[in-house]
Amino acid sequence: MQRNIKKYWPIFLLPTLVAFILFFIAPFIIGVYLSFCKFTTITDATFVGLINYTKIFTDATFVHSLWFTALFTIVTVIFINVIGFAVAMLLTKPIRGKNIFRTVFFMPNLIGGIILGYVWQLLLNGILMRWSRTLTYSEEYGFIGLVILMCWQQIGYMMVIYIAGIQNIPGDLIEAAQIDGASKVQVLKKVILPMVMPSITICTFLTVTNGFKLYDQNLALTNGEPSKMTEMLAMNITNTFYGRTGYEGVGQAKAVIFFLMVGVIAVVQNKLTRSKEVQQ
Repeated sequence: MQRNIKKYWPIFLLPTLVAFILFFIAPFIIGVYLSFCKFTTITDATFVGLINYTKIFTDATFVHSLWFTALFTIVTVIFINVIGFAVAMLLTKPIRGKNIFRTVFFMPNLIGGIILGYVWQLLLNGILMRWSRTLTYSEEYGFIGLVILMCWQQIGYMMVIYIAGIQNIPGDLIEAAQIDGASKVQVLKKVILPMVMPSITICTFLTVTNGFKLYDQNLALTNGEPSKMTEMLAMNITNTFYGRTGYEGVGQAKAVIFFLMVGVIAVVQNKLTRSKEVQQ
């Protein structure tokens, strides 16, 4: 059986490899080239060098979107992982109906971002109208609304990953620590957290990348209002590319920088958490 697999591996690999090259590598290379061009369509692209990249950081909306997205990502990474882990710890205890609670917490992740955005827009605006406010009244209101929406959607998904990690901890380790006189806090710090580091790595990676790539929820909840103050990076790039005539190349350059930035952050974060796993 193993010989047959080794003999016919190209049959299984080549279709996937061809699809990967055609639908990922080739568009990416074309996109990088277009970031150095002025164009309206691919066929009329004119090479202009680094002009598109120099325009990016003179764009005040892009710089604001960058810092707004970074702050949003930091806040949501902390809240989602802390609350998701706490809920996972609770739902691994012998309590009645825990499977129902797991399902309820996970369900928001199955709803599309656009739908979630409009649902939470109605809910939060309905509450804020009591004080004659809306989510687009100020940047702070929009930011808080986006954080609430993101946490509500993602906590249940991260909870499932943390539950899997917690359930893989050998019970003997926890019992041994308790017999040795370790408190609940010491058991959590010295036994549980080190053993779930692989889950922490995965959840941190997912929440970091999801925070930076957020678009649908941003579009539905605030659409960047007021005055693009709640416009996140993905929406800023889209609006530059499709909403500003003559700025297609600048939008493409922003997309390349966005890709590199998210890639670097993801790699650094992954290495840091992986190093923690090795130390443990």
